Amino acid sequence: QVQLVESGGGLVQTGGSLRLSCAASGRTFSAYVMGWFRQAPGKEREFVATITQSGASTNYADSVKGRFSISRDNAKNTMYLQMNSLKPEDTAVYYCAAARLFAVRPSGYDYWGQGTQVTVSS
Repeated sequence: QVQLVESGGGLVQTGGSLRLSCAASGRTFSAYVMGWFRQAPGKEREFVATITQSGASTNYADSVKGRFSISRDNAKNTMYLQMNSLKPEDTAVYYCAAARLFAVRPSGYDYWGQGTQVTVSS
């Protein structure tokens, strides 16, 4: 079992930045692929970014490539999402998730946090 808690969401203006954190507890954090997903009102949950167990490989959705950066600190059992040049269409609840194998679909993830709201005003 892995428990995940997101933090760092909030209200920001267009062009601003936020850094989300995902703190993990329970089983060995470094054994899991970690991912960020988001869900806007009335829309399905969508993939944002993922990072492998060691942090050596990352993958991003086209919509955030070049603006967002995923990272992890296995010594601190924490994953991050640095979000720059934010746009109103980035407004959503952001979730972190853990998976045993590499995946970009929500169904591939075994554990989820409760989510943190990110709102980008125009």
